[in-house]
This record gives sequence, C-alpha cells and structure tokens, in this order.
Amino acid sequence: MDGNEFIARVKRYAKANGMPVEFHSAHGKGSHGRLFLGGRFCTIKDRKKELAPGLLTAMLKQLGLTKDDI
Repeated sequence: MDGNEFIARVKRYAKANGMPVEFHSAHGKGSHGRLFLGGRFCTIKDRKKELAPGLLTAMLKQLGLTKDDI
C-alpha cells in the first residue's frame, strides 16, 4: 500500500464511522504531510511510495487504528 491509498482508506473508515479527517500537505517538507483523524494525527512520508510494514503499523498505532480497520 502506498501513502495515497493509505489516506484514501483512512478517509473511507472515517466517513463510515462519522469521524473528522483531514490531510494537510503544508505540515511537512517535500512530499510529507500530516493526516488528522479525530484528535490524533500521523505524518505521511511519501504519498507515492510503498509503506514499509513497520511504518504502516506505527502510523496505524498513532491514529488508534488496526490493520483490520482499513
């Protein structure tokens, strides 16, 4: 899964559960950005590259989600 797909899946999850979600590309350098879900956030590294398994797990943990959620 790449960064764009991750953002899309989190947005789908948020819509299904009535949670606010926003992506701000201004909160990072270059291709980095920040994804806000409810009161939590994570930094998206490069939206065009594949997410390593460890990074994916860490980002899900920061947002309070599991792999089954998305």
